[in-house]
Amino acid sequence: MTIKNSVKDYSDKEIIRLIKQEHNTNLFGVLYNRYSEKVFDKCNSLLKDKALSQEFVQDIFCKVFERLADFRGEANFSTWLYAITYNNCIEYLRTKKKMNYPDWNSQHELPDVIDELNEKEISSERLMKILELIHPEEKALLTMHYIDNVPIAYIQTALKISESATKMRLKRARDRVAFLYKEHYNQG
Repeated sequence: MTIKNSVKDYSDKEIIRLIKQEHNTNLFGVLYNRYSEKVFDKCNSLLKDKALSQEFVQDIFCKVFERLADFRGEANFSTWLYAITYNNCIEYLRTKKKMNYPDWNSQHELPDVIDELNEKEISSERLMKILELIHPEEKALLTMHYIDNVPIAYIQTALKISESATKMRLKRARDRVAFLYKEHYNQG
């Protein structure tokens, strides 16, 4: 049997269990310290404003703390947290910045047939530049699915769209990245 040196060694599930069972709200700081920088990075990648992103981090963790009782542990805490993070950023962009994805998508048509990218020839630096060219919702969708491994069900909740719309937007986002990558870097 291993004895843990400090609460920092506890898993997210153990910390959440202790918060819920013992009402030890001080433990929430461990989760904050563990994830606040990652949440900030995700916010800043979409909002492009460090001060605003820091405000979002505080707001998101307040919401997470208030809704912690709703966390059932069916997914990792980080998955749940990142879905809330993306949801808050996307809502802000939709309402405050008037960045309506359907309108943007209709103005940025793609060719009917797009060849897949050869993953072996993709530069991650170039790919990051391409991600800055697409709509924030597409970037969030790709990041949630491929980097954070957020399940489709969480993504559809975060984006407030159906499962089929989520899958279609995911395919469209992949196609747009492939098209732009080839266009900018003459691949294929």
